[in-house]
Amino acid sequence: MTDEAIENDQSREPTGQERARTVRDAFGVGCAVGLSGFAFGVTAVANGLSVPQTCALSLLVFTGASQFALVGALAGGGNPFTAAAGAFFLGVRNCFYGLRLSTLLRLPGRVRPLAAHWVIDETAVVALAQPGRRLARLGFAVTGLTLYLGWNLTTLLGALGAGSLGDPGAWGLDAAGPAVFLALLAPMLRTGTERATAALAVVLALGCLPLLPSGVPVLVAALAAPLVLAVPAGRPAAGEAAR
Repeated sequence: MTDEAIENDQSREPTGQERARTVRDAFGVGCAVGLSGFAFGVTAVANGLSVPQTCALSLLVFTGASQFALVGALAGGGNPFTAAAGAFFLGVRNCFYGLRLSTLLRLPGRVRPLAAHWVIDETAVVALAQPGRRLARLGFAVTGLTLYLGWNLTTLLGALGAGSLGDPGAWGLDAAGPAVFLALLAPMLRTGTERATAALAVVLALGCLPLLPSGVPVLVAALAAPLVLAVPAGRPAAGEAAR
């Protein structure tokens, strides 16, 4: 939605049906993704973190891909600083979401620090899909609240139940984090450049996996974007340019 359309929408109060639809969609996304916190809780405790440490990560970091990346790197014997760096770079994408959402939502200054903690893939997708600022704010708030409560509650349940479940790999829970992240990422790869960047990132990460310490391949994969953007776009043939 363009900024001009958003401004024009300011004077129109959303209908009850529009509000209900936004709440339904936002609540559904929050509940569905929030259940993945259980897999994180089990995985984190099974790989050596304590229950308080696991819960603190979900409360304070609250970005699933970064949390799984950090725990996975530590479990693989990676250096804590390298693991933290990999998790940090995965979380940097939220800054770009924030730039767009700040223009869309235009929240009061006093609530922006709190809202920033909820700027993640799911809240950004729901907010940007709404036809107007008021519905975008509603979608952002409902998704953020539902997901934050659900993610942290299921993280606690997973951490407490990790001992009785045993190895998370035997249940396939170790793949839940990457699977959720890929499911969110795939629909966003719409252009050839985006698909090329994702494909190159996968190649770089897999190629470096047996050669570099745990956590470092993720950092190397981040080079995919500048490498793809450095390739000049194809120019039209001389015959086509003359037409």
